[in-house]
Amino acid sequence: MTRFRTIRVHLLWTSVFCVLCLPPALAQDSEANPEPREGFQWGPALQQAGLFLGIQHAVRIAAEPETREGLKGPFWRDYFTSARSLRGWSDGDSFTVAYIAHPMEGATCGFIAVQNDPGFRRLEFGRSRPYWVSRLRATAFAALYSEQFEIGPISQASIGNVQMAPQGTGIVDHVITPVLGLGWMVGEDALDRYLVRRIERWTKHPVPRLLARGILNPTRSFSNVLRGKLPWHRDSRGGVLD
Repeated sequence: MTRFRTIRVHLLWTSVFCVLCLPPALAQDSEANPEPREGFQWGPALQQAGLFLGIQHAVRIAAEPETREGLKGPFWRDYFTSARSLRGWSDGDSFTVAYIAHPMEGATCGFIAVQNDPGFRRLEFGRSRPYWVSRLRATAFAALYSEQFEIGPISQASIGNVQMAPQGTGIVDHVITPVLGLGWMVGEDALDRYLVRRIERWTKHPVPRLLARGILNPTRSFSNVLRGKLPWHRDSRGGVLD
């Protein structure tokens, strides 16, 4: 019962979080944010998230022998066994995977949400309420993606059955991915406003400008690629040649 209680509590937390963080758009005034007050673009957002999901699973299958081994056996029985095996905190992953790679996953999903949220996507780091509402909305989207990636029908639980191993049953990724993903996303926003913009004022040469945008904002760059844009694209301003 403890395992089922853990799953129910976590899914309840995710649902409440989404209800609180996905209200109607609260955009800034037209001068500060001239984007139209359109609703969240679910179609493109889900397509980009699906592409990201496919890339993640392709890498897992290619790089992890235990994942390929887990593809054998009865799919649904092993999936449900894996999905209901959550217990404890650690899932056996290294510090780098749990506390760097997964927050980057959360930030990538967050930027997917931001770039498909017309009323908010031009906002930059700051103390304004609309900015923080936008990032919390994005974190809710990342939390939903994380749950799907961990225990959904197209997840680590179904493709490779990683949670069937005793060392792979912790809930760390369910919490760390969206929560530290928010911190990573806000950190990239701050770097973009205070460092990347300074580099852009310092030089008009496109190479250092595009390198600064791409290297200092890696998850934003990847989310740009997922929507068919150049990595150094910005919704808030022009290109590196402007």
